[in-house]
Amino acid sequence: MSDVPIRGLRTVVTGASGFLGSHLCKRLLHCGACVHATSRIGRTSHHPKLTWWRSDLTDYGTVHEMLEKIRPDVVFHLAGQVTAAPDLALVLPTFHSLLTSTVNILSATESLGCRRLVISGSLTELAPGVPEAIPGSPYAAAKWMGTVYARMFHELYRTPAVILRPFMTYGPGQHKDKIVPHVILSLLQGNRPRLSSGKWQADWIYVDDVIDGFVLAASRTGIDGCTIDLGSGTLTSTAEVVKELVSLINPEIEPLFGGVPDRPAEVIRVADTRSSKASLGWDPRTSLEQGLARTIEFFQDQLNRQTGKPV
Repeated sequence: MSDVPIRGLRTVVTGASGFLGSHLCKRLLHCGACVHATSRIGRTSHHPKLTWWRSDLTDYGTVHEMLEKIRPDVVFHLAGQVTAAPDLALVLPTFHSLLTSTVNILSATESLGCRRLVISGSLTELAPGVPEAIPGSPYAAAKWMGTVYARMFHELYRTPAVILRPFMTYGPGQHKDKIVPHVILSLLQGNRPRLSSGKWQADWIYVDDVIDGFVLAASRTGIDGCTIDLGSGTLTSTAEVVKELVSLINPEIEPLFGGVPDRPAEVIRVADTRSSKASLGWDPRTSLEQGLARTIEFFQDQLNRQTGKPV
């Protein structure tokens, strides 16, 4: 990725303290970009090219003022509440944190101008061409409408927006409540992980490969208005992923499948990698086995530090 023309660019990363955002900031800094990172809480940085902004992205005036001061070349919008649970209590928080923030970012960047706006979509969005489809969660609905707004802004106002759709992303630093970290930490601590049936299939993709796609999207020509999948192109069941983790960590532990209920209306979708290659020049480079092994190593190191063991 060293050949991607990122060095010296002024970039904004919203949701920079999250899983994808933190990985993206590290990569951009490594590539020599100047990074302005947003968070809902105050943060400080000792890196000369990293500046933190405490920002409420649901307030348009705040967003406009921040971007007017920064005048970024590229904006990466990853902020928002990340949970696909169908709870009624999530409707309003998800609407504002995902959709309101996206419309504010689109409006401010169109007003002020930038070379490229990269918006993070979701595999939970409705598939195109499905008549009368209904989103399976408030998260899915808000993400879907954010993509619709981005396409509208490009069509009507020529906003240089690109939507990247990461599939089932996993890797070092992911929240412990997510399935891969949950299983890894349970197994490392000698516990049986409690899971759903394990029948759900997903397109699993390692976080470094996803970040490759985001960095490429910053400067790739001819992709404005496009929605691009970032996935492996292969479906693998949750049970298969868990069994691979068990074999790598402790084959004597038997996972407790069926310990928690399956989520209703869970989307099963595989990435269109052929289109991603053609439009973005992107290919995933990390196999599922390699990615899981690297993720295990990260969480093992974390546990060792917590317990005082040598790393």
